[in-house]
Amino acid sequence: MDTGDIASTPEPPYYAVVFTAVLRPDHDGYYETAALMSKLVADSPGYLGHESARGEDGLGITVSYFTDETAIKTWRDNAEHAAARARGRAEWYDGFELRIAKVERAYGFRRAD
Repeated sequence: MDTGDIASTPEPPYYAVVFTAVLRPDHDGYYETAALMSKLVADSPGYLGHESARGEDGLGITVSYFTDETAIKTWRDNAEHAAARARGRAEWYDGFELRIAKVERAYGFRRAD
């Protein structure tokens, strides 16, 4: 499973976009496009960060954080992101779900090594 850093987010409220997808066995170009989208979204107004994980079975979950619903819409309407979404439906995914939630409470722990 791929893991990365935990996103730093401000005090709530803010929004979480949860994208769960199953990759098809043949997904040429997916990881390159995903890396490009990660760079591109970082410059999108209201973007706060994201976390992703993918299992060997192809199931992946990415949670992206945004300041508000306007920021989510701005990212959704980005032309390069729209093209990547269309390619995902046509080539890369067996299925996906997208959920948007308002984060009203959050807490956590980070070990100081």
